[in-house]
Amino acid sequence: MSKKTEKILISKDVSISSETHEHALIGQEQIERSFLEAYRSGRLPHAWILAGNEGIGKAGFALRAARFLLAHPDHTDQIVKATQTLDVDSNDPAARRVNALAHTDLFFLESETDGEKKTKSGSIPVEDVRKMLGFFGSTAGEGGWKIAIIDPLDDLKSSAANALLKMLEEPPPRSLFLMISHNPGRLLPTIRSRCHMVRFKSLSDADMMTALVRVSETDDQKLLREAVRRGAGSVKRALTYLDAERMAMIHDIETTLERLPELDRKHLLAMADHFAKKDGAESFALFLETVDEWMASTCRKDAEQGHHRLGALADLWEKFTINSRMTDIYNLDRRPFFITMMNDLADAMKVARAS
Repeated sequence: MSKKTEKILISKDVSISSETHEHALIGQEQIERSFLEAYRSGRLPHAWILAGNEGIGKAGFALRAARFLLAHPDHTDQIVKATQTLDVDSNDPAARRVNALAHTDLFFLESETDGEKKTKSGSIPVEDVRKMLGFFGSTAGEGGWKIAIIDPLDDLKSSAANALLKMLEEPPPRSLFLMISHNPGRLLPTIRSRCHMVRFKSLSDADMMTALVRVSETDDQKLLREAVRRGAGSVKRALTYLDAERMAMIHDIETTLERLPELDRKHLLAMADHFAKKDGAESFALFLETVDEWMASTCRKDAEQGHHRLGALADLWEKFTINSRMTDIYNLDRRPFFITMMNDLADAMKVARAS
């Protein structure tokens, strides 16, 4: 049986199709209710900072809120008064255009894409903010709202943030800014002070399971449970663990780390050769992520037990972070980095075990 689907945005770089259902936003229903109450009152704040960890529903909420306002531009409408959610009939003309990311009164401001790596560059230039200024300078095509979704606000360059600030200080009538932030503490205080901030909570295991069942194609309960555990309240993060091949590699890396300071040199060289290949970039990124998490977990457990044997590992963690970044930026050979890193980890664990 085919599923009726709608495209919803989970995060700045993950678009997924999900089965249409009554409550598309999972675990953040109170935020929807608060938004609705503000809209019904006629005193909807013009700028919202949607704060919280990645992959917990901020972008999904922004898209739902935009779709609702563009479909129901009059806050006194009976539908607005009666509804308890931001659900919109998928056949509504405005909703269909929003779902296709093609509504003329909706503007998306996102990080630039690195053409070579096809990944987000982590910056939004002032030129893009100026395009948004032009967008708000024109009249709404359907006489309703003009809405911008910024994903994420954290990526605005200094000049771009200042240009946005001027707009927030003197917003056009019936304009709405829905701005996603993964690190609100790093935002300009002047921007924070002009916005209504709502904090999204990490999802519970039950909510995570509900979300994964709805958006994934697997019915492997063991894989789903492990994805929930590793996802740590983030659907975006959990989705990355639903690939059996990826999970096999994670388990291989974790097994290698747990055996430290012992190292299987033959296996180590095979891993190094794999990471060094042209198509090994994704596997290498997974190695970096897994090692980073293992280091954090190992140091945390040691501290919780009142031990301080892992000082060398903590120092190595900083070195690892810097060197991995340099390897990526300058496209260096991954093989020597990997071998050196594993030898250093083995030495650090040998010292820790001996103390």
